[in-house]
Amino acid sequence: MTTENAEARGSGELEREPDPSDSLRTFGAVVQALREHAGLSRTELAEQVRFSKHTVESVELGRRMPDESFVELAEAATGETGALRKSAPYLSRGEPGLAAWFRRWARLEKLAVVLCTYECRLVPGLLQSEGYARVLCENDIPPLSDEDLEVTVRARMERQAILRDQPNTMFDFIVEEAVFMRRLGGIEVTRELLDHVLELTSLRNVTLQIMPADTEQHACLAGPVRLLETPDGRWRAYSEGQENGRLIADAKEVSRIQMRYARLRSQALSPKDSLSLLRQMRGAL
Repeated sequence: MTTENAEARGSGELEREPDPSDSLRTFGAVVQALREHAGLSRTELAEQVRFSKHTVESVELGRRMPDESFVELAEAATGETGALRKSAPYLSRGEPGLAAWFRRWARLEKLAVVLCTYECRLVPGLLQSEGYARVLCENDIPPLSDEDLEVTVRARMERQAILRDQPNTMFDFIVEEAVFMRRLGGIEVTRELLDHVLELTSLRNVTLQIMPADTEQHACLAGPVRLLETPDGRWRAYSEGQENGRLIADAKEVSRIQMRYARLRSQALSPKDSLSLLRQMRGAL
C-alpha cells in the first residue's frame, strides 16, 4: 500500500483517484459493510479515523486510495475483524487509459499462453499504430480532454509491449477486410497503420488472418470476441459492446465461442494470403 497520495494529516483528505480500480471499489464496499455492521454513520466513522465525512464516502465508493492510518483506525472502529488490514496490501490503482470494464481482461492478457482476437469494428488495440489510435480517440463521443486523449494513446501503445515481451505467447488475430479499407484519419494515417501491422505480424508469435469482404460464410456474425488460455490450461472469453464488456468464464459459453472462432479461422484468408492483401492495400495508397 502507498501513502504518496495522502495529503498532510491535518487536512483530513486523501487525493481522489482519477480512474478507480476494481480492488478499490471492492475494498470500499467492505469498509461500508463493516461500518454499517458496527452501527456507525459516515460522520461517526470519520471522527474515529480522523478524516472528513467526504473522504470516508470517497473511500467507500472506491474513489480514493486509503493510507495506512485510515486502514488502521477504520479497522479499530469497525471491530478489528482483520478484513481491512489483510486486504489493504492488495489494493491497486486503476490502469490509466483503459476502460474500467476492460481492465480485468488486460491483466489476464499478461498471463496468457494463447490469445485469440476477432474484430469487425476496428483494428485491435494490440496492432494499432499511434496515429490510428489517436484518430480513434479524437473521434470519441463525448470528446476526450487533451490529457485523457494522451493518456489513452500512451496506454494503448504501452500495452503492445506484450507482443515482444511474451515471445512464448501465441497471438492470433482475425480482422475484417473492411476494417483495413476504412481510411480513418486519411491516407497518411492508413499508410502508417498498414506498415505498423506488417511489422508486428513479422514476429514469429503473431499471426493475422483477414476475413474477406466478399465471403459467403461467416461464423462470427454475433460480433467481436477474444479468447485466451491461461498457464494452467483454462480458457476465458471476452465480449465487448458500447460502454460495457463481459469476461466469460462459464465453460459451456467459452466452448461455443471457441467453436465459432475455429470455424472462422477456416473461413478467413490464410496468414500468407492475408499479408499479401495488406501489402496490396499499402501499395495502392
